[in-house]
Amino acid sequence: MTMIIVIAIAAFLSILIGGLVALRFKDRLHLILGFSAGSVIAVAFFEIIPEAVELGSGKYSVDTILALVGLGFLIYLILDRFIILHSHNDEEGSGYLVQKRGMLGAGSLSVHSFFDGIAIGFAFQVSVAVGVVIAAAVLMHGFSDGINTANLVLKNGGNVRKALRWVFVDALAPVLGIISTLFLTLQESTLGILLALFGGFFLYIGAADLLPESHHRHPATLTTVTTVIGMAVIYGVIRIAGA
Repeated sequence: MTMIIVIAIAAFLSILIGGLVALRFKDRLHLILGFSAGSVIAVAFFEIIPEAVELGSGKYSVDTILALVGLGFLIYLILDRFIILHSHNDEEGSGYLVQKRGMLGAGSLSVHSFFDGIAIGFAFQVSVAVGVVIAAAVLMHGFSDGINTANLVLKNGGNVRKALRWVFVDALAPVLGIISTLFLTLQESTLGILLALFGGFFLYIGAADLLPESHHRHPATLTTVTTVIGMAVIYGVIRIAGA
């Protein structure tokens, strides 16, 4: 319980700090996002998907679990394109599209952060090692969520105070998600299904969101290096933890 409380606080601070950094610094964000992209992709490949296959093996075939990973990817794609309306931070917009972003985008990112908290909570039901690894990935891309939340509000004509208010809402969301899982215990096969879906979510977040974001302004070799380092660090953590 103590560890979950600590992680909930860390998730809150990760998003909050990301929002504050977005309001003050921009020159080095691509390096942080590049590292986060590699970390999230590594967690999906080396931890979430293998764990989903293992948990679901008693009831579902490997093909079914991998199909659910693909379904998770598609679900997040649809949410991203039609609800979250994600755009690169320096992308120019006008008219109706820009007006739909901002409040809707910040609110959608907050919902996404809530599900991140759920992912952490259910991961701890699998094992402490799995929970810690998934929490680490959530913390890393939670930082970028804070950045995107602040930028979406500011680009839509919001002021700094309004941006900070939405960043706070986004930061609180994963805490509520974690708390919600404390009142629900799932069977291993059900956890396997959920982890497969989360694996698809994480692949999309890393490969289709964070990675392009990190290279959008700075298609530099150093950004690629940080992505590789991010994958290597998570792989090493997983091997050491024996998750």
